[in-house]
This record gives sequence, C-alpha cells and structure tokens, in this order.
Amino acid sequence: MRVRDLPLSASHTDHFVERGIRELYPPQAAAVDAGVCEGSNVVAAIPTASGKTFIAQLGLLTADGPGLYVCPLRALAREKYESFAALPGLDVGISTGDFAASEGDLAGNDIVVATSEKVDSAIRNGASWVDELACVVVDEVHLLDAERRGPTLEVTLATLRRKNPDIQVVALSATVDNPEAIAAWLDATLVESDWRPVDLRTGVAVGESIAFDDGTAREVPIDESAREGGRGDHADTDVTAALVGDTVDEGGQCLAFVRSRAEAASLAQRLAADGLAERMGIEATAAAVGDEAAAVDGTVTGRQLADCLRSGVAFHHAGLRSGHRAVVESAFRDRKLACICATPTLAAGVNVPARRVVVRDQKRYSGSAMEWLPTLEVHQMCGRAGRPGLDPHGEAVLVGDPDTRDDLVERYIEGEPEAVESTLADPASLRTHVLSAIATGFAETESEILDVFEGTFYAREAGAGGLADAVAAAVDDLVSAEMVRRETAGGVGDYRLVATPVGETTSKQYVRPETGERIVDGLRTAAAMSDARTLTAFELICDTPDMQDTYLGNEERAEMYRFARANAGALTTGMHETGDFEEWLESVKTARILDEWIGGATAEELVEAYRIGPGDLDSRIERAEWLLSAAEALADTVGVSVPSVPRARSRL
Repeated sequence: MRVRDLPLSASHTDHFVERGIRELYPPQAAAVDAGVCEGSNVVAAIPTASGKTFIAQLGLLTADGPGLYVCPLRALAREKYESFAALPGLDVGISTGDFAASEGDLAGNDIVVATSEKVDSAIRNGASWVDELACVVVDEVHLLDAERRGPTLEVTLATLRRKNPDIQVVALSATVDNPEAIAAWLDATLVESDWRPVDLRTGVAVGESIAFDDGTAREVPIDESAREGGRGDHADTDVTAALVGDTVDEGGQCLAFVRSRAEAASLAQRLAADGLAERMGIEATAAAVGDEAAAVDGTVTGRQLADCLRSGVAFHHAGLRSGHRAVVESAFRDRKLACICATPTLAAGVNVPARRVVVRDQKRYSGSAMEWLPTLEVHQMCGRAGRPGLDPHGEAVLVGDPDTRDDLVERYIEGEPEAVESTLADPASLRTHVLSAIATGFAETESEILDVFEGTFYAREAGAGGLADAVAAAVDDLVSAEMVRRETAGGVGDYRLVATPVGETTSKQYVRPETGERIVDGLRTAAAMSDARTLTAFELICDTPDMQDTYLGNEERAEMYRFARANAGALTTGMHETGDFEEWLESVKTARILDEWIGGATAEELVEAYRIGPGDLDSRIERAEWLLSAAEALADTVGVSVPSVPRARSRL
C-alpha cells in the first residue's frame, strides 16, 4: 500500500514522501484496512520501530475534528509534539509538566499532545477543548498496569469516551499477552503483528560465547588487559564491555542496560577507558558533545557525564537534568556517541535505536529482595536493536552465566510478555478518581459513580460486584476524611454525595485526597505556631504522597535526626507523631533541601551535599511549586493564614 493512495491532503502526502515514507509497513497497512482512516477504533500491538507513530498520524489527520495524543512520558511527548508540529498546516499544542499550557493555549489546536495527568486535570477543571475532540491516540496503552500512571490513563480514557461516545480511539501498544482484552474494552479492531522493519535476533552471552535464538553462535573475545576479574558483576561487566567494543568495531552503536543509576554511571566510566570514540572515529564530535553537556550545569553528575561523553560514552537515567538527557539522546541519534549505559526507563522512552542492545542486569532490587525484571520490560529493551535503513539486523544480548543461561532463554527469549491488568483497584488511586467524579458533578450517588467507571478496563475485569464493593469502600474513606459528605435527598435512606469545599479544592488542584487531608492538617497546625517558617511550608507539603521520596543514606540518618530535633518548633509533625518515622525523616530531608535552595544554595552544592541527582532536584522543585500552590488554595478554602506558604512559593 502506497502513501499516495491514502485519504490525506496533498501537502501531508508530500511531507511523508519527502521523508522517505512511500510504502506502508505491513502493520500500518493492516491498520488502514481496520479503518484507522475512517474513524474506527483500532488497537495496534506491534513491536518497537514498526511504525506506530505513522498509524497515530493517520488517525489524527483523517479525523473529523481536533485530535489528542496522550503520552506517558514528558520526553516522549516533546518528541511527538515536534513530529506533529512539522506537519504542514497544523496548529499543535503541548501540555506536560515541562510545558504548562493554559486552556486558551490548547483550545483551537488541531492536535494537542499531553500526558494523561494533564488531560485528567483538564477534564476536572472543565476545559472546553476536551469536549471538541474527534480522535484520541493513546501511546503505550499497556501502561494501564503502571502503579500510579495506569489508573489515571484508564479513567481518563473511559471519561473521554463517556463524554463523547463517537470519539475515535487509536491505542498503541508493545506486544503484550492480552491485546484482545484491551481491544474488546475499547470496542476496537485489533492489529497484532510481530513484523519488524529490521530483523532481530536475541541471544545469551556466557563468557565469550553468544548463542542466538536463530541457532547461530558468535565468539566475542574479552580483552584480558581490561578484565576486572572475578565472577558476578565484574565478570558481567567484562562481557558487556567486550560486546560494546565489538559493536563499535563493526561500525555500530550500542545500548547497555543495567539495574540502577549508580551502575549506569559506573559502566559508562568503565567503557570510557576503552577508547570507543577513537575506534568509532568520533573524537572531535564527542568532545564537542561533552562540552555541550558541561554547559548545562557544573554539578558532580554533570561533570561526570561530560567526561564520559568526551570519550564517546554516556549514561542516562532519571537523575539527570532534562537538558543532559536531551544532549545524550540527540548526540546518539546523530551518531556522535558509541554507547549509552542506561536504566530500563530509556527502553520505554524516546526513540534511540542501536545496532546492538546489551542487557547486563535482568534483576533489580524491589525494596526487599532482588527480583526478575518483567518480560515485557526486557522485550522493550531488546526492541531498541536495529536501525531501519542503517543496520542489516539488530542484535539483543542478555548477559548471563552457566547457572542462569536456561532461565534467561525460557523467561525472556522464549517467554511471552505479561498480560496487562488494571491497577485502578488500588485504594488510593480509586479514592482519587471517585473524588474527582463527585467534585466535577459527574456523579452524585454510588450508582452514578459506577456508571462513570463502567467504561474502565477495571470494570471489565472485576465485574459489577467487585467494582461496587471497591467504590463503596472508597466513598466511606472520603466521607471519613471529610472530602465528601452525604446529604439527605428524597425518601428515607436516600442521599446524594457532595464534595466538601476541601474535597472540591483538592480535586481541582490535582492532588490526592491523602495529600489534601495532610496539607489541611499541616496548615492548621502551622497557623497556630509562633515559629512557622519557609521550612514549615516545605515540610507540610513534603510529607505527602504526592511528593517524591528522597533517598536517605545510612550516613545521613543521624545528621537528619539532629536537624529535625533542632528545628522541631518549625515542623508541623512531631517525631512521636509520625506513622512511619523513616519516611517522615526523608520528607524532612527534602524540605531542608528546598529551604536551602531558596536560601541561595546552588544546584552544585545541594547535589554534592545531599547525594541527589540534579534531575531529582529539578523534579522536587517543580513538585514543590505545584503542592505549595495547592496549599495556598486549601488555605483559602479552610480560612487559615500561613504567610510562609506563599513566601516559600514566590522564592522557588
């Protein structure tokens, strides 16, 4: 099937043809046959690099009205925004945490790119542009089973369909075990394929030997002069370094996945000594990339990254600043880098294909023990192997040993990815969305709440009885938290559910009910304090489920304990009042960092003093701005005055 045969405008057809898109890939042609250009709902469950974005564009460009592209990750949203904005004759808007677009900015656009959280917030606040949508594309729909993001994605999609039953839904997914269940939920035609534009072979490396799933084998010698020796991680690192070097010597680039941030940086520093820039012939360009990264900031992490980049290697994880991540991703796509050492988050993120993918670590620490990575996650890593038009094939190699070889083959090479399951049953998530349904006026009774959630994936899985029980428990919890009240209506025993002023503000400010409750308690305590400072404001918002935890190292614990005791008069929670002392102490650490930031401490000083990533600092500052804004709104709602809250917010 040719692009010129599609029902697109001449300008859009020319745009695609000029970029080399003339013939449709088989999955894309199947999506057209399924009606993606005719307003039909379609679920495309196909491998990475098989043309999902073009399927999305077909749905959006042929829709009879404005379209929405929902992304799970900000970096991915920015990438898709740039892709859509390049299409001629279209007005494209974006709304993520990095780009806080207003209602006016988004209204009137032909396409809006947004995270599911931003769409959910727009719905809660009655944004008019949401009601005008003709098509919604959901990228990475398999993330329905993500712990916090999944319920928001699920409810948002169900609400959009309930508000506009005629809206077209195009859902894009990696290969999962139950795509037919997702398609049935969305009343969609399933397009399922394992076709890839570049063949992929997957194998397990044990020592110097790789055994691939196509029956072939390969020897990759380990440089004895660079061998770290021993078994375990060191032996795995030796094998990984050999695999990366072998790829570079053959003119390719490599992605190496490891379990943690520290391991990503450590492996990159190890590979930087292997002369990869010289072996790839990119010494000058790699040096320039290093200088570009160094200009982002002068933190320890930034300096380490810049040094690695000058050697043709990078590390990539959530602790990096967005500017650093952008430098790494762009340089890799432009072949100015030989290898990226990354945590698994990169696999579900932006488009950075490579000749070979090496998965050194297949387990990670879950908080209590080392656990195997999900098969889907490893498949997404492996799917990054093979660059269309550049590589004859892609290779994905899992690093193992004689004891794990068979397990790796069975679990990740021969094994099927997990089924997608709803996580909306999580009580905290359900309370959040039940409150939203009541506060927005979508529902006034438990029966009406069930109607709102009837279109969720969870309702399809749990059945009417399971959903009813879960909703009843959520309503009881919200009444106890004084977020919702029952008002008598009609006959005996009849009542309607109404959001209290605190509940309504909590929902509109897009914070969890538990966060709203904690902030209100903290505000009332702070209002009665004689020593309420900016530290007070930060502590009351940091000790909430909506503020990310900040790791507290063993060496820091005693110092943070002393700090908390010395500043007890400025804290809204006493040491003896904490439900979880360790978590509270972590929140005190975050509050202290933020207070020192507005006091003039530099990012360089805070990163070094508190052993946090510069990206972590940025995310805490961003969340603090949001939560302090919510605290101001809640203070107005309950009629208390805590001047340190707006003062802290104005200085961030």
